[in-house]
Amino acid sequence: MDVCKSIDEIREVVKSLKSQGKKIGFVPTMGALHEGHLSLIRQAKEKSDEVVVSIFVNPEQFGPNEDFESYPREMEEDLKKCEDEGVTVVFAPNRDDIYDEKKYIRIEVDELNRHMCGGSRPGFFEGILLIVNKLFNIVSPDVAVFGQKDIQQFQIVSRMVYEFNHDIELIMAPIERANDGLALSSRNKYLSAEEREIAPGLYRALNYIENQILNGVHTPSLLLKHQKSELEAKGFKIDYLDVFDEKTLQPVETLTEGGEYILAGAVWLGKTRLIDNFLIEL
Repeated sequence: MDVCKSIDEIREVVKSLKSQGKKIGFVPTMGALHEGHLSLIRQAKEKSDEVVVSIFVNPEQFGPNEDFESYPREMEEDLKKCEDEGVTVVFAPNRDDIYDEKKYIRIEVDELNRHMCGGSRPGFFEGILLIVNKLFNIVSPDVAVFGQKDIQQFQIVSRMVYEFNHDIELIMAPIERANDGLALSSRNKYLSAEEREIAPGLYRALNYIENQILNGVHTPSLLLKHQKSELEAKGFKIDYLDVFDEKTLQPVETLTEGGEYILAGAVWLGKTRLIDNFLIEL
């Protein structure tokens, strides 16, 4: 497995692979790899000949009071996991390789970031699009795999690929969960033992709401309100818990037959922010 630190290095490696007729799969990550990330790598292997994984903690997607400095960094362990999964190349650049001190050009997002995670994290998705756009231009993959857990990210990146005419196939891999339903996340490391016991409550609330919707509750406002109260009573602080249109990412009050929706929630448990979602087709 090659480990490339510079942009020139990764471009040369990918150019060589493509000259051999290889199809390139790409999994962008911020490291601290867990089973969820490994599932993305396996999906990429199914859809391509060679897999590139990037490991870069992107400062542009962290707010002023967020956890950029404390975000888990486990490069040695991550490289071992990538090698075990048969990854061809890891791209692990330094910050100075990716960003100049002064940036004159930015990407803006309209409407798609108004709700869900974008509603409480201003600049978050602009930071994600900035790094993903850069990585797509640097790596030039044929296929890129993202996880459903970050569903808003996937939808916004999909729109960028469409509007910026990237010649890349995007794949959304399903959420990997612990045995008790908790969506796997690098930030789960922040949970105390007591919080880890409580954490699957978000999954259970979403699962309950989904079942009620599939059983005919198509105006779920009272259902959502009740579940918010239940979660708060267990110690969660609610960021959002709602049903959104799958394409526009706007909240939906009344669900209709044939509609495609995202039932999603974000909560704080102590200092840890947890997100999860279910895709619903009626």
